[in-house]
Amino acid sequence: MLKRILSLSMLAKTTTLLMLTSMLIFCTSANQTDYNQIIEIEENELWYGAAVNEGEKMPFEKGYKANLNGNAYGNQASPLLISNKGRYIWSEAPFAFEFREKHIVISENSEPIHLEKNGNTLKEGYLGASGKYFPPKNKLPEMLLFTSPQYNTWIELIYNQNQKDILDYAHQIIDNGFPPGVLMIDDNWAPYYGRFEFRKDRFPDAKAMVDELHSLGFKVMIWICPFIRPDSEEARFLMKNKWVLMDNMGNLDLSWDKATKPAIVEWWNGFSMVMDFTNPEALGWFQEQLDFMMLEYGIDGFKLDAGDPEYYTHNVLSYKNVTSNEHAQLWGELGLKYPLNEYRAMWKMGNEPLVERLRDKHHTWEDLQLLIPHITTAGLLGYSYSCPDMIGGGDYSSFIDVDSDKLDPKLIVRSAQCHALMPMMQFSVAPWRILDDVHFRAVKKAVELRQKFVPEIVKLAEESAKTGLPIVSNMEFMFPDQGFGDCKDQFMLGQNFLVAPIITTEDSREVRFPEGNWVDANGDIIEGGQTLSFDVPLDQLLWFRKL
Repeated sequence: MLKRILSLSMLAKTTTLLMLTSMLIFCTSANQTDYNQIIEIEENELWYGAAVNEGEKMPFEKGYKANLNGNAYGNQASPLLISNKGRYIWSEAPFAFEFREKHIVISENSEPIHLEKNGNTLKEGYLGASGKYFPPKNKLPEMLLFTSPQYNTWIELIYNQNQKDILDYAHQIIDNGFPPGVLMIDDNWAPYYGRFEFRKDRFPDAKAMVDELHSLGFKVMIWICPFIRPDSEEARFLMKNKWVLMDNMGNLDLSWDKATKPAIVEWWNGFSMVMDFTNPEALGWFQEQLDFMMLEYGIDGFKLDAGDPEYYTHNVLSYKNVTSNEHAQLWGELGLKYPLNEYRAMWKMGNEPLVERLRDKHHTWEDLQLLIPHITTAGLLGYSYSCPDMIGGGDYSSFIDVDSDKLDPKLIVRSAQCHALMPMMQFSVAPWRILDDVHFRAVKKAVELRQKFVPEIVKLAEESAKTGLPIVSNMEFMFPDQGFGDCKDQFMLGQNFLVAPIITTEDSREVRFPEGNWVDANGDIIEGGQTLSFDVPLDQLLWFRKL
């Protein structure tokens, strides 16, 4: 009798689980919202994904919750969760999710949620998801972004972008022995947002400036955004054609064709109109402006900033009725026309030939420690062509009105080393200006190390374009079931190089070695499966090659 009761209990549990799974996979109502769906967490199952800027919180723990509707968390995001058991959750639309004791609760989904399985590891789960939902395109961004350091004028000039100081910065790069690469002219080069020409008061001869930068070996990018100054000539033209987002004035029943006023959106630089890229004519006009900058001045590409879903929420109406996340995706699709591109905010564009930068980090050790979990999460979402922000931090509030002697020179060095064996490295604050000779030589040594690894990085980028495999990954991705699920201070470059940067004030650290044999930079062999301590001089980066 007891066996019969147990069998019935097990049958009931199995039936319930099958019903939940059926609800999960086969729910097809495109208008369904706030419909909770429950996924049971398997024993020892760890979950990752959704938002790059939440990477340090992975694997997710009980109590973690997020809502991707209208929110990419300030960086790249995708409607994807992946587990170390080969399972993955995907939807074509954003959703909310919460981790509970033994379940994941999914809600606020307007498209079907798919729970699927491919193999039994994080890597196999990722390959299953990417192969089905965001397959590799066999295309790459401009290779100079990988093969040489990038240089951004933001921290040195902030909003005072001008011809003289940009040329001085470029010459100092060369004079201090750094290789030329991509040079990015950041925000405030134009008279105002929506006007596509260099402002004459700061750029008396912008074409000559770009020509000189080219002669030094640089390719030149400029910062752009989808915002338009509301009281400008361009705004009047765009509004006449309704090529900007419109305002429903609080009337949810108002249709786009009946709207008469433009939406005014608040962002970090004020209040602006926003381009409506659901309208092909609006997209065409914007592309004409970018193409003009290339033809008129010789600009090579664009840093496409903003475009976050949050700027397309509330009362906005558009030519086509799409979600705020889809607006962000359209901003990403714009960059596909320009091989020399860079984004910070992105939605559902995995394995596209777009450069994705981690969001601005402060000049702190705490933020340096975010680089590894964030950039490896980017790889899990298909954003392999990633740049770990700016060396020393890209958040200008850490630098403005701060004397150079108040900056931490060791942090600049360790930041450069952390960048060195990632897909890209980007300078902004000038190390020759703020560092003494000892720290400056250590930064240059990090650049020299990277140059030695460039052939390997290029090979991995080319493989990623074909296979979808990330260039850098977390340890669990390459070495499943060896206890690396929560390892956030070392990473893998490809399948064979373990990189363990110093990311604290200490000049020593422990390295956890996977099974197998490893060889260090001096050629000494280390037996895997153990944790070892290393003293790390200021000018050294720990890396090991798998034998």
